[in-house]
Amino acid sequence: MPSVSARLPVFPWDRLEPYKTTAAAHPDGIVDLSVGTPVDPVPELIQKALAAASDSPGYPTVWGTPPLRDAIIGWCERRTGARGLGHGNVLPVIGSKELVASLPAQLGLGAGDRVAFPEPAYPTYEVGARLAGAEPVPYRGAPLELDPAGLRLLWLNSPANPSGRVIPLEELRAVVAWARTHGVLVVSDECYLELGWTAEPVSVLRPEVCGGSTEGVVAVHSLSKRSNLAGYRAAFLAGDAAVLGELLGVRKHAGMMLPTPVQAAMIAALGDDGHVREQRARYAARRAALRDALVGRGFRIEHSEASLYLWATRDEPCWETVAALSELGILVAPGDFYGPVGDRFVRVAFTATDERVAEAVRRLA
Repeated sequence: MPSVSARLPVFPWDRLEPYKTTAAAHPDGIVDLSVGTPVDPVPELIQKALAAASDSPGYPTVWGTPPLRDAIIGWCERRTGARGLGHGNVLPVIGSKELVASLPAQLGLGAGDRVAFPEPAYPTYEVGARLAGAEPVPYRGAPLELDPAGLRLLWLNSPANPSGRVIPLEELRAVVAWARTHGVLVVSDECYLELGWTAEPVSVLRPEVCGGSTEGVVAVHSLSKRSNLAGYRAAFLAGDAAVLGELLGVRKHAGMMLPTPVQAAMIAALGDDGHVREQRARYAARRAALRDALVGRGFRIEHSEASLYLWATRDEPCWETVAALSELGILVAPGDFYGPVGDRFVRVAFTATDERVAEAVRRLA
């Protein structure tokens, strides 16, 4: 059997284990600011919706229930400004990482096709291209200078992981227009859309960006961060009905179904903005505390205007920074996990508990 894993880079998080061991040896315990996993409780109304749907013995549908599709459309209209969406314009998926990793293959891309993604970037964009046998093409800044020959899929990420950069509306509009001219599908990873701090993130679904048409445009959204549902694997796509229809056909054959109780939980989560405001307030306080502590320690913070991370540097190799912070019992992610352009940065997540964030601040002082 050919080795598929041989196409892929080394799993980056394995390289962090020695520094995790060092940090864990701190007498007051580790402060893990590396992965960015939610730690706060799942909101009660979501838990209740999940429990109420727990007696679901039959198979769920890949397309999701009509009430779930209605909830996704309602949220998109309310939070992204999208207009004119129907059920054919939405599709629930089993977490956004699964979608990112499998999308090029599900679209039928392969040898001779090119998949572009921003740098620094979430590593799974490259993984998805390699799994499909397509050519991964990292780009820096705006993608308008890319060679469109063979380019089939263009990833955008705003707010960005790891840098927290927000793409301005005018730039988004120009990218969508360029991609349509060259027949390139734009897929915008917007999983941190509701977590803007010093800038207001904009969706590609906004009429001022896409001209009121979803042709050639798909947005990816997740409930992992805004609703603390990382453990539920709850996400969805919205956009071009022809693209989503093709994906639906493929995913039906593969049995890619969200469990019925998770679908019910998504409906509750998408219909309530109050718990999102409460979670934003928690993250805002943690962000402010860590930002001040890092700056006081001699770090420079770049971008970080949105998302759940601070993109920080002391203008030294990132692994030196990781090592120094691990001696304080603080674990962060090295910037080169996200491409060579990040080799002098670290990504600092502010998803730890209030107590652990306060402990990190104390150690940095």
